[in-house]
Amino acid sequence: MTKSGNPANGTSSGGFTIVELVVSIAVILIITGVALPSFLQSYRTYQLSDAASKAANLLKLTRFEAIRRNTPVSCQIRQAGSATNFWVDSNGNASMDVGETQVVFTGTIGPISAGAAPGTDALASAVGVPTLTSVSPTNATVTFDQRGAVNPAAVYVLYLGNTALPNLGSRAVILLPSGSVQVWSADSGGIWHLLN
Repeated sequence: MTKSGNPANGTSSGGFTIVELVVSIAVILIITGVALPSFLQSYRTYQLSDAASKAANLLKLTRFEAIRRNTPVSCQIRQAGSATNFWVDSNGNASMDVGETQVVFTGTIGPISAGAAPGTDALASAVGVPTLTSVSPTNATVTFDQRGAVNPAAVYVLYLGNTALPNLGSRAVILLPSGSVQVWSADSGGIWHLLN
């Protein structure tokens, strides 16, 4: 039953008191303060996985172009200032042209050197190969022949990470000699597992 009354004689007519409102806001702020670090961690992990997925997809697209056109096609990786550009070099001129598919990594998330990634030896073991050939994060060319195989044949790896938060872990894009692409994930301790 609701309480109603006359405000003129001091009886309550329903609603919130200022104390109830302040307590409700305090509870919301406390819950937000507890949940925010976990949310930010999840968001940064998502950004890192997304960067690895974009790099893997561009390599797959380059391979598809080589097979479709029945000619070798390269994926170029170049650092330009604070950005790193990946693109499908459709015309083979080693420069980014209008109409060529590209991915640009800016900010703290992007390609990193093998020395900045945790447990690189453990990754080779997890993939099942004796050695991995690291792709330069600043200046590299990955070429697929007309059959979609990597030329020259090797097992290549491109590491991605967050330079501002290295304890976030790393991602590795593995390129097998056949042209197949895999994405691996590692925590800060260097324990690797296959994402796809």
